[in-house]
Amino acid sequence: MRHGESEALVAGQPFPLVDGHGDPALAPEGHAQAERLAERLAGVPIDAIYVTTLRRTAQTAAPLAARLGIEPIVEPDLREVYLGEWEGEHYRQRASEGDPLVVRMLEEQRWDVIPGAESAESLRDRVRGAIERIVAAHREQRVVVVAHGGVIAELLAQAVGSRAFGFLGCANASISHLVAVGDRWILRRFNDTAHLEDDLDLDPSPAPLET
Repeated sequence: MRHGESEALVAGQPFPLVDGHGDPALAPEGHAQAERLAERLAGVPIDAIYVTTLRRTAQTAAPLAARLGIEPIVEPDLREVYLGEWEGEHYRQRASEGDPLVVRMLEEQRWDVIPGAESAESLRDRVRGAIERIVAAHREQRVVVVAHGGVIAELLAQAVGSRAFGFLGCANASISHLVAVGDRWILRRFNDTAHLEDDLDLDPSPAPLET
């Protein structure tokens, strides 16, 4: 699942950093989305819940974890893509301004166009390693992982062999579904937002620019 909507950027007020990563909290809308997720999944047999080191994932998982009586497990390697010099407030600001580096980043399908940002190889290896550890710990089980848009895009691209940014832009609080069969990952579902039906954003413009 992608985390719920995070708090809005206020010019001149950078988000706090956790291990160098911007760490906004959920917006009120994000908390409402988290409750919708919990309502939808409360009756599904779930064996474990994983979150990242960034609080928007823990806050998104909290209502479901409370309903199920499950203590979420932190998996640091599923944290969002590291954006180098654009961490904190800078990424959203530059994306909203149409910075040429953002255009180039999307054209080249590489985060490290941004100065100091994470390379494709680093992202690929750490997120794959994290999911492989989770699969090994929970064979034949159903696990919820609350993660970030860039990480979800990378995992699904690996699963189907698509371009790196082929799945970038999934909605906040959406559900995507991977099934692990041995070393093979099968994509069953992407960007399911049925639980948010009256909140659906039907704007046709692309939305890959918020992490």
